[in-house]
Amino acid sequence: MTTQTTAPETAREADAGRHAGLIGIPPRIGRALATAGGALTIVSTFLAWTWTAEFPGDLTVYGYPGGLQVLVLVGGALTTLFGLASYGVKGLRRLAPAGADSALKLSALGAFATAWYTIVAISVQLGGLVNLEPGGWAAAVATLAAVLGAFALPFDRPVAEPADPEDSARDRYLQRRRHALAVVKASLASGTAAPARTLPAYAEILVIVAALALGLTVFTYGIGTEYDELFVGFLITAGFGFAAAAKAGLVGRVSALTARHRNVTMIGAFVAAAAFPFTQSDDQYATIGVYILIFATVALGLNIVVGLAGLLDLGYVAFLGVGAYTAAMVSGSPSSPFDIQLPFWASALLGAAVAMVFGVIIGAPTLRLRGDYLAIVTLGFGEIFRITVLNLDGTSGPDVTNGSNGISSIPNLDILGFDFGVEHSIAGFTIARFANYFLLMLLITLVVVVVFRRSSDSRIGRAWIAIREDETAALAMGINGFRVKLIAFALGAALAGLAGTVQAHVTYTVTPEQYQFAHVVPPNSAFLLAAVVLGGMGTISGPLVGAALLYLIPAKLQFLGDYQLFAFGLALVLLMRFRPEGLIPNRRRRLEFHEETEAPTVLSKAGA
Repeated sequence: MTTQTTAPETAREADAGRHAGLIGIPPRIGRALATAGGALTIVSTFLAWTWTAEFPGDLTVYGYPGGLQVLVLVGGALTTLFGLASYGVKGLRRLAPAGADSALKLSALGAFATAWYTIVAISVQLGGLVNLEPGGWAAAVATLAAVLGAFALPFDRPVAEPADPEDSARDRYLQRRRHALAVVKASLASGTAAPARTLPAYAEILVIVAALALGLTVFTYGIGTEYDELFVGFLITAGFGFAAAAKAGLVGRVSALTARHRNVTMIGAFVAAAAFPFTQSDDQYATIGVYILIFATVALGLNIVVGLAGLLDLGYVAFLGVGAYTAAMVSGSPSSPFDIQLPFWASALLGAAVAMVFGVIIGAPTLRLRGDYLAIVTLGFGEIFRITVLNLDGTSGPDVTNGSNGISSIPNLDILGFDFGVEHSIAGFTIARFANYFLLMLLITLVVVVVFRRSSDSRIGRAWIAIREDETAALAMGINGFRVKLIAFALGAALAGLAGTVQAHVTYTVTPEQYQFAHVVPPNSAFLLAAVVLGGMGTISGPLVGAALLYLIPAKLQFLGDYQLFAFGLALVLLMRFRPEGLIPNRRRRLEFHEETEAPTVLSKAGA
């Protein structure tokens, strides 16, 4: 009799254990604690966190959040919203179509990390915790309570593998460690998104416009951070916020809408980007913006070679240099060996054509190689280009490129009477030199995006993808692999050369040191390849986002000094470990790395 009554109870206890949270708090109390902690975090940002204005951002004001308090406020608001959504509050359930628990945990973690980072920074800079005001202590307690409550929420725990009696102590330790990691991963796993409600076409377009406006706001805030602590806090908040939105299913919903309205999305994205210079009061951040666009455009060209055709090119930055040097030589610069000044459209076409010729010359004898051998050859080409232009100085060789001094004093562009080197007033807004080049580079980026999109959807694009997936099978199906790869190589080189023609005028000077394989400042071949892989190979938005991050983050991490590349490399390693498919992968690549993901009904020609 005893056995009959205790067996069901034991089963219920085991089932409850498999659905328990990481923190031993009852789920109802944990959910309330997380939601209340988010609300109290919001309140704490309206209190003073320190007594002196010596800490950047002036956190001494009551009733008005400033600096890092704004980021903690965002984290607290997300925690509160996802907490209410987890209760099924009407109107907020749409915030979490895939479930709110995982999003609640990540948003609480983001608020906790930003708040405690601020508290530690205040203590280090001002000399101890004694410099904290009640608002700082309230934020610390509220964010900690939110994290504890969020991780008390139940989830499906993975079943531990049975131990082998013959395993050594080290094997048992490794098994427990793997199980612990699996449990933590399961605690952050999201559910399957509920079927999306059918919306009118205009409503879907409005959602896309709102997402683009939010993206512009976040980018403008990030690029305009005025001090190091604020940028680090921005990275923490933006990273956890994006992860929370992805776990909630919001990113997937927006991606589905953009896939249905690709033309609207592309036009809207470029309109939002074009509005960026008009949000700035000076030319300081437009400078970063134009360099990001140059970097992103070249990365998108490399994406044709690497992402679509699957060819590993480690010397791609040389084609950017070919376009830049070509444009500089016909720009009318006094350092140019040719006494000629062509209009921009002619120099742009010439730079793209010369880069394409170099692509064909290099690709014709080498594209019969595969894998590592091709990578070594392209790496050699990149170094040969740099050394050649370095030696064409009139001493080691003919005086063509002026050697290490490069071609300097490149004049500003003048297109149809519009001088890119002076300020202009447009609709009451004043835009300066770098803003002018930003808008020009944005137009060229649009051309490259259209070329990439049309190419990937064409017959040649499908052939590239076939070769990328299995070259032997593609050749067996009748695809001329050499010709198709040569087209990819030539087209990618031409697009890089086109971007180089603008870079020459933006930088005033082109020198060999700008086109190395690896350097602290992008663009270089290593950073270009990293941008493609980091953003997501084979997609349009992936390399654009990857290039923006890879340029912006090193520019903002200069305060780390000698540890800058170490921190940057560590971040890349962690990202590739936990998201190897990239930030914005296509669906085929996501399925390659996450076999448990449900396969989509239809894949596009490029696997998106």
